[in-house]
Amino acid sequence: MDYEGWICRGPMERGAYMLPVAAGCSYNRCRFCMLFKHIAYRELPIEQIEQELLRIKALGVKPTRVFLGDGNAFCMDTARLIEILTMARRHFPGIECFNMDATVTGISKKSDAELNALRELGVNRLYLGIESGLDNVLVLMQKDHTVSQAYAQIGRLHAHGLSYGAHIMTGIAGQGRGTENAEATAEFLSHTKPEAIINFSMFVHRSAPLYSSIESGAFTPADEFENLKEERRLLELIQSDGADYDGFHDCIEFRVRGRLPADREKMLAKLDS
Repeated sequence: MDYEGWICRGPMERGAYMLPVAAGCSYNRCRFCMLFKHIAYRELPIEQIEQELLRIKALGVKPTRVFLGDGNAFCMDTARLIEILTMARRHFPGIECFNMDATVTGISKKSDAELNALRELGVNRLYLGIESGLDNVLVLMQKDHTVSQAYAQIGRLHAHGLSYGAHIMTGIAGQGRGTENAEATAEFLSHTKPEAIINFSMFVHRSAPLYSSIESGAFTPADEFENLKEERRLLELIQSDGADYDGFHDCIEFRVRGRLPADREKMLAKLDS
C-alpha cells in the first residue's frame, strides 16, 4: 500500500481492507493527539485511489468490509465520497459495508438526504472521537463538539440507519477526576448506544500541544492506577445491548476486551486482579 504517515484505525477494523482516500486529519486540533500533526491534510487524487483498488484486485483479494482512511474521511464532500464508494463497488461488487472516522461537526454538515444516500451505498459505521462526557473537558482538549451536539448528531445517524463507534479516553479529565469522568461518559454511552467502544487511556507525548499545560501546571495527568479505577467505574455503569469494548493502556502492558453486558463481570474481575 502507498500510505502516507502512520496507519491508524480502531481495533474492530483490523479485519477490514483499509483504502486510503486522504492523508492526515481535516480537524487536527485535539490537544492530546500527535497522530497527524506532521501531515498537512489533503485528499488523494481519484486516480491514485483507483490504482490502489486495482492493485488489490490484481492480487485476487475480494474485500467485503472496507475502512476508508485517514483521520476523518467522512468530512469529504458527499459527491466525492459517493464517487469513491461507487468506484470501489464497481471493482468489488461483494463489498458489504464501508466504515470510517468522522467528527460530530462533520456529521452536522451532511443533510438528511446525504446521510441516506451514503447509507444506501453501504456506509455503516462512523467512529467518533467522543473522548469524554464532560463539556469542560471537551473545551480543554479543543474537541470540535459539545456533549449536546454529539447527542443530536448521533441521533441523526441512528434515524438514518447508521451506527457509530465511540473513541474515549480514561485520564482525559486529569488527576482526581476519574470517577466524575467515568460517570459522565458512561451516561453518554448508555444513551447513545455505540456498537463499539475503544478506550485509549491517555498518554501525552512531549510534542503534543497539551504537554505545555502539563509543564505549566495547568493540567495534571492522572496516573495509570487512577485510570484503571476510572475504567472499572465506567464498565460498571455502561448500559449496553451488545457493544464491543476494547481498552488500552500505553504505560503498562494491560488490555481489557469483551462485549457488554455479557462480559462485564469478566472484565471487572480482570481489572480487580
